[in-house]
Amino acid sequence: MENKSTNAPRVTDTQFQSIAALALNFYQQGKLKEAETIFGGLQMINPKLYYTYAGLGAIALAKQPIDLNAAYSNLSKAAEMNPNDASVQANLGEALLRLGKLEEAKPHFEKAFQLDPGHNDPGANRARAIVSGLSIIANQAMSAIQSRQKPVAKAS
Repeated sequence: MENKSTNAPRVTDTQFQSIAALALNFYQQGKLKEAETIFGGLQMINPKLYYTYAGLGAIALAKQPIDLNAAYSNLSKAAEMNPNDASVQANLGEALLRLGKLEEAKPHFEKAFQLDPGHNDPGANRARAIVSGLSIIANQAMSAIQSRQKPVAKAS
């Protein structure tokens, strides 16, 4: 289908998804710059595709150093556009956690777990590991605090 104003060919939804799959493959291979370029280009062409925001948010979390502001911005937009993506919810929870916003992170982790009851989504599973690790650390810290607060028996 031709665009009448510029005679440029129209990119179909299937083509967008294929190009996004290429970007996802680059991301999974650790080729973050290539993935970021593709997702960014797709986003400029069609800013209504939630998965471009999801991809850019995941990349921002994977970068060294991490770009938490870009991660939060993109993942918030992706979650707003599609609240039923477990990976997006998990990544947004992680971004908020890293920003020190624990209470804001909690509902996103919970939503990710709810959306992935079969434990099949890698993003939700990573969030489960993060939450489990934090729980272990919190329990150890509480035990250490409680052991220091035990009254010492007086010698008679």
